[in-house]
Amino acid sequence: MTALVQHWCDGKLWTGTSGRTAPVTNPATGAVTAHVALADIGDAQRVIGAAAAAFPAWRDTSVAKRAAILFRFRELLNERKSELSEIITREHGKVLHDALGEVGRGQEVVEFACGIPHLMSGRFTENASTKLDVYSIRQPVGPVAIISPFNFPAMVPMWFFPLAIATGNTVVLKPSEKDPSAALWLARLWAEAGLPDGVFNVLQGDKIAVDELLTDRRIKAVSFVGSTPVAEYVYATATAAGKRVQALGGAKNHALVLPGADLDLAADAMVNAGFGSAGERCMAISVCVAVGAIGDELVAGIAARTRSIKTGDGTGDADMGPLVTRAHRDRVASYIEAGLVAGAELVVDGRAVEADGSPDGFWLGPTLLDRVTPEMSVYTDEIFGPVLAVVRADSYDAALELINDNPYGNGAAIFTNDGGAARRFQNEVEAGMVGINVPIPVPMAYYSFGGWKASLFGDAHAHGADGVQFFTRGKAVTTRWPDLSRSGLELGFPQNT
Repeated sequence: MTALVQHWCDGKLWTGTSGRTAPVTNPATGAVTAHVALADIGDAQRVIGAAAAAFPAWRDTSVAKRAAILFRFRELLNERKSELSEIITREHGKVLHDALGEVGRGQEVVEFACGIPHLMSGRFTENASTKLDVYSIRQPVGPVAIISPFNFPAMVPMWFFPLAIATGNTVVLKPSEKDPSAALWLARLWAEAGLPDGVFNVLQGDKIAVDELLTDRRIKAVSFVGSTPVAEYVYATATAAGKRVQALGGAKNHALVLPGADLDLAADAMVNAGFGSAGERCMAISVCVAVGAIGDELVAGIAARTRSIKTGDGTGDADMGPLVTRAHRDRVASYIEAGLVAGAELVVDGRAVEADGSPDGFWLGPTLLDRVTPEMSVYTDEIFGPVLAVVRADSYDAALELINDNPYGNGAAIFTNDGGAARRFQNEVEAGMVGINVPIPVPMAYYSFGGWKASLFGDAHAHGADGVQFFTRGKAVTTRWPDLSRSGLELGFPQNT
């Protein structure tokens, strides 16, 4: 009998009452390793109720005490991050060092949130008018929902909940039902760090749970990461219910390689950014745009490196693990076939990969397609797998037009040794995150993450200054007091409590 992955409600595990479950598989073996509870409306309302009940006391907890808990959580996470990495590899499939990197990038946001006393500081103007002072404060919005995808079961939630908690909100995290256990591990760590019951909750489930989070009036804000169609639905539904929303959608990230670029550097970057985490990254490079006569040499370099990648079980010495489910593996493979039918040139075929692992794993090796054109589905659609498409362009202007015509605007990169071209690209490209000789331009936690166009619904990006703004509301206070002398003595040292 397999284990049941439960909800985390008001500081403890809770089975729920729906009776519905879904299987959780190990992608490297195809075996069902657990079942996850799927909430009904009543289950969702109970978990939301726990967050709502805990909010007033947490809102009124001093910033210093909140920061102390954040620091303790950070230390525990640093001590035990290998445990979390193993859970991610077991349920998602990515190799262990990639999972460890995911935890590390999430921890950057935890460390950023430890500075919340400074991040929430307001402004003060004395004598704005005669004996009248004006100051600004930021206050938490209330219970918030975080709906996270399968590809980063630890990092994406950590883009949001450290700042949400640090700024005085309570949280309901709805992880993907494909890899739900990391969320419970994080919940236990919060409890050990001293977070009060009800401040961090985990609601397991599917669309029923999501819809309740989007419409329940007790939830005041929603953070979402996923595909563009779902992001658009989340944004429309939650804003109609009066919530503030940051919904990060899909991507089709391009890397432009100019003549004169270091082609060895560019080829390494295309392989690393295209096939890391089996291409299941919203910031993966899925299109390489080769400009001018460099195309053949660049493709040859990418192909040689692609063929050297070892695909296998993420707990071993593989470079790339399996895809998350068999259905997703088959969907990605169908795009390869569609590209060939449409006239793309198959340079490296990952469909017949000999993986180092169980024959029942969800294997698909890295695939390289050349001479892809913009009308092909392998170009237009977000594939979310280890498929890199090479498009040829005659000039920088033609390449830029191709990138800017794409409906997505998450990230874009340029590889060049020409500083003028790089500066022009960063100014002209229509993408929220830009890399110059950097293939995956994910900013550090003190900057904000987010794209343009169909890659983002709402105005707020994740973490950084945008994250603090999103989870708080500004308030301006104007005061005038009678001029009374102070009375009483207090000789003790002032305390930061």
